[in-house]
Amino acid sequence: MLFNLNHAGGPRLRREAGSLIHLALPMMVAQIAQVATAFVDTVMAGRVSTDDLAAVSLGASVFITVYVTLMGIVTALNPILSHQFGAGDTDEIGETARQGIWFGLILGGAGLLLMLLIQPLLRQWLQLSDGVEDKIMLFITGTAIGMPAAMMHRALHAFASSLNRTRPIMVVSLVALLLNIPLNYMLIHGLFGLPAMGGAGCGWATGIVMWFNAITLFIYLARNKSLSVYGLTRRFSAPQWQRFPPMLKLGLPIGLSFFVEVSLFSFIALLVSQLGTLVVASHQAVLNFSSLIYMIPQSIATALSIRIGQSIGAGDYAGARLISGIGIALGLAAAVLTMLLVLFCRSDIMAMYSPDPAVVALGSTLMLFAAFYQLTDSMQTIASGALRGYKITHLPMMIHIVAFWGLGLGLGIVLGLTDWLMPRQGIYGFWSALVVSLSVAGLSLVGYLSHVSRQRLHRQTL
Repeated sequence: MLFNLNHAGGPRLRREAGSLIHLALPMMVAQIAQVATAFVDTVMAGRVSTDDLAAVSLGASVFITVYVTLMGIVTALNPILSHQFGAGDTDEIGETARQGIWFGLILGGAGLLLMLLIQPLLRQWLQLSDGVEDKIMLFITGTAIGMPAAMMHRALHAFASSLNRTRPIMVVSLVALLLNIPLNYMLIHGLFGLPAMGGAGCGWATGIVMWFNAITLFIYLARNKSLSVYGLTRRFSAPQWQRFPPMLKLGLPIGLSFFVEVSLFSFIALLVSQLGTLVVASHQAVLNFSSLIYMIPQSIATALSIRIGQSIGAGDYAGARLISGIGIALGLAAAVLTMLLVLFCRSDIMAMYSPDPAVVALGSTLMLFAAFYQLTDSMQTIASGALRGYKITHLPMMIHIVAFWGLGLGLGIVLGLTDWLMPRQGIYGFWSALVVSLSVAGLSLVGYLSHVSRQRLHRQTL
C-alpha cells in the first residue's frame, strides 16, 4: 500500500492523524482568515460597482503574485526550524528566528519596491479605462506598503508553527480579519475624514492589517513564557549575512514554485481582461473562492512539512514516510468534501460576490471546473509540503514549471485565445487547461514523494 499505511496499526494511525490535525487546524483557520480578507475585499468592492470589482480583482492578482512568491522564500524557515526542533537544538532556534525576521524584512522591502516600479508597465499592458486603471494602481500601492510587515509575519509564523504553537497565529489572524472589515468600509466611502477611494481603499486596508498582524504576533510570542526557553527576544541580533544564502538556496525554489502556481492564475486574469469586465469579474470571483478553500490543503501541507521536518531532525525516517501517507489521505478526504460543496452550492456562492445575474451565471459554470480539480490540486499541494519537510525543493519546482506554465498557461492560451486545436473556447479554454495542469502536477508530485520517502527509509536501514 502507498506509503506503507497498512503496516501501521490503527492506534498509531489515529495518533499521527490527530497530531497532524491538531497542528493543521489552527493554521487552517488562520489561513482562511487571511484569504477571507481578499474575499471581503472582493465582495465589498463588488457592491460598489462592477468596475470597482474588476479593479480590485486585477490589483489583487498583482499583490497576491508578489506576496505568495516572497512568502514561499520565507517558508524555507519552516523546515530549518522544525529540523532544529526535532534534533533538540534549543539554543539555535532563537537565533535562526531572529535572522529570519531580518530575512523577511529585506525580502518585503524588495517586494514593496517591485510593486511600485511595475505600475507603469501594467498601465501599458492593460486596455481598460483610465478610471479603472487608476483604482488598480492605488490598490497596489496600498498593499505594497504592507509587504515588509507581511514577510516578517511569515518569519514569526514559521517560528511559532515549527514549535507546534499554532494557536496564536490563528487568534491574531482572526482579529485582523475583523479589523479589515471596518477599515475597508471607512476607506471605500471616506468616513472620519479619510479619502473616499472606492474599491482601491481595500488595498490600503490590507496594508494596514498586515502591519497589525506582524506587530501583534511579535508581541504575543515575545510575552509567551512557554517560548522563553528559545530566546526569541533574549537579545538583539544584527543581520548575519552569512546565514541568508542557505535560506535563499532552500527558499528560492519554493518561492519560484509558489510564483509559478499563482502567476498562472494572475497571468490568466490579465489575459482574459481583453474579454471584458464581465468575464474578469466572474473569473476572479471563482478564483477568490477557490483560494479560500485552497487553504485547507495548504494548511495540511504546512503542518506536514513541520511534522516531517521534526521526524527527520530526530532521525525517524519511517515516521516521516508514514506521516506523508497520512497527510495525503487527509487531504483527499477534505478535497472530496470541498468538491461536493462547490458542486451543490455554486450559484449561492456566486450570488455572494455580485448581484449581477450575468456574473452569477458565468461564475456558476466556471465553478464546475473548480470542483473537478479539487482532488488533484490537494494532491500536488500536500505532496509539495511533504517534500519541503525533506528539504527537497528543486525537482518539485521543475514539475510546477512544466505543469503550470507549459500546460496551464501555454495550453490555456492555445485553447482560449487561438483556433489552433479547435475553435477558440475563451474563458472555458483557460479553465480546461487548469484542470489538466493540476492533474499532471498532482500525480507527478505524489509519485515523487513516494519514491523519496522510500529511498530515505532504505538509506537509514543500511
